[in-house]
Amino acid sequence: MLTRIDHIGIACFDLDRTVEFYRSAYGFEVFHSEVNEEQGVREAMLKINDTGDGGASYLQLLEPTREDSTVAKWLAKNGEGVHHIAFGTADVDADAAAIAGKGVRVLYDEPRRGSMGSRITFLHPKDCGGVLTELVTGAEPSGH
Repeated sequence: MLTRIDHIGIACFDLDRTVEFYRSAYGFEVFHSEVNEEQGVREAMLKINDTGDGGASYLQLLEPTREDSTVAKWLAKNGEGVHHIAFGTADVDADAAAIAGKGVRVLYDEPRRGSMGSRITFLHPKDCGGVLTELVTGAEPSGH
């Protein structure tokens, strides 16, 4: 069962400049940053708030690290802006299968590694009203 809006992904050409905008305009600070080589992006997660299920809601800023990445191709076509919305779930595998059973195409056969050690998959935007939709199961906290 989907439990929250985990994050909204925003594609940008210059991560540092975009982080500075969100810091100066809204007071948001970087909670986590990393480079995801598999997806070809450098990203920053800006924590907005904690949620009742023990998770949080974020803005995910994404800058491509190579021209053949999905985000680079999206930026070339659309320019900067909202790239996707992600819903948090306790079980990305079960929820992806349930949603696929309702006729929505799941883009990955198996969930992949996402930000902060999460497991993710995407749903086809043509099946989701034109919105690229991500499902996210967060990593277990250390010691569990």
